[in-house]
Amino acid sequence: MKQASDEPVKEQGIGTEWQRRLNAGTNLFADFPSDLPDELITTLLEAANILIERIVSHGHASPDGLWYDQDQHEWVVMLKGTARLQFEDETVEMQPGDFVNIPAHRRHRVEWTTPDEPTIWLAVHYG
Repeated sequence: MKQASDEPVKEQGIGTEWQRRLNAGTNLFADFPSDLPDELITTLLEAANILIERIVSHGHASPDGLWYDQDQHEWVVMLKGTARLQFEDETVEMQPGDFVNIPAHRRHRVEWTTPDEPTIWLAVHYG
């Protein structure tokens, strides 16, 4: 997907070839290493007041004691795999097709992602 400005997208974790392919368009279910020592976060689009990321987890969880407390709202959809999100007042199980909207400053963490297959999320940070 190209950005309106035609500037390269930003990404974390892979090199220039991946950046070129992101700018030309690619597949959300492809192009990630089979061995992921850490969660892989790839920025797909960044513009005024919006950030879209593909997140690939494989048995990952937030480090003990780490809670995300973000300035922007975050809408997350589970594309593949399963996960468990923990909030201060509830736990949400996620399967493919499930989504959740997390208001800004609602503390949350990833409690668990399946070790059996990659878990692929699409996260939209906005506002």
